[in-house]
Formats: sequence, C-alpha cells, structure tokens
Amino acid sequence: MDQLSQFVTALIASGTILIIILATDIGHRQITTMRMVRSVIAVAVVIAIFVHSFPTLGNDVSFQFVGVGVGVIAGLIAGALLPAYRHESGQIYTIGGIGYALVWVVLSSGRVIFAYGAEHWFTEDLIRFSIDYKISGPDTYANAFVFMSLAMVLTRTAVLLTKMRKVRAAEAAQNEIAQPRSNSGAAL
Repeated sequence: MDQLSQFVTALIASGTILIIILATDIGHRQITTMRMVRSVIAVAVVIAIFVHSFPTLGNDVSFQFVGVGVGVIAGLIAGALLPAYRHESGQIYTIGGIGYALVWVVLSSGRVIFAYGAEHWFTEDLIRFSIDYKISGPDTYANAFVFMSLAMVLTRTAVLLTKMRKVRAAEAAQNEIAQPRSNSGAAL
C-alpha cells in the first residue's frame, strides 16, 4: 500500500484530534478521567498510525522539538480559555467557548494548509529551506506537526488537572474558614 500524501495525513490526523477535542470540551463539561484520557488516547493512536520514523539527521530533532514547544504554548493558551468551576452538584466543570474552539481550529487548519501548500504551492521553497537548514524531509515536518498535537493535548490535560486541583483547594480553604477548628476557642 502506498503511503498517504502529507496533505491527506495532516487532514486525517488534524481532523481526528480536532473532532475529539471539540466534542469533549465545548460547552459545559464535567472534568472526568475519561474526558482527559480520551484525547490523549486519540493522539497516541494518531502517532502510532502516522509516525513512521524519527529522523535525526541535521536539525531534524531540533525541528521536531520546535513542534513540541509550539504545542505546549498553544495548549497553555487553549487551557487559559477553558475556565473551571464547581457545579451545584459538587462536580467540577469547564466551559469551552468560541475562543477555545478557535485556538484548536486555527492550529488544525494551519497544519492542513501547510501540508497542502508543501505539496502544491511552495514545494520548491520548502525543499530549499530544508536543504539550507538541514531538515531531512517530509517525515520531519509530519512528525513536528503530530508532536505539536500531542504536546497541545497533553498540556491541555495538565491544565485541566491543575484547574481541578485549584477548585478543590479553594473549596477546602473556604471550608476551613467557615468551620473554625474545635480547639481554637477552648478555654485554658
């Protein structure tokens, strides 16, 4: 079987991750273990399917780490746009709105547009860039984008865990203030 084009690979990988993230996070959603794990599993599957090699020549590793760095930054931005609160039921929820969705849509679309452009619009320029900066080829670019997705999802998951802990800690502190210690008012 022939390997999929870079564009088709980007389209499938980005589309899959985007659909899962938006379905999981848009609107008022309870923070659950399954919610956090589901998107990480999706990215792991995408990596297993689409990462065929790990190029290490020239600046390949550095370029792939750039993808990870961009993913972490984008994940932090997305996470900042996902406020958390304790629902009257006692469960912790987040609110995913248009800003949150736009971060994911813009990055996913950017990956797909880059892949299409690499095949149709700026192939020669990309080859020249790759030679000048010692990047060995399409696998390095594809990996950088997949690793960016993984880093973004993992960062978003870390942000969700942090928000969940902060909401719980704030509630514990509030309960501590509301219920003074039994020994603090005892007479000597």
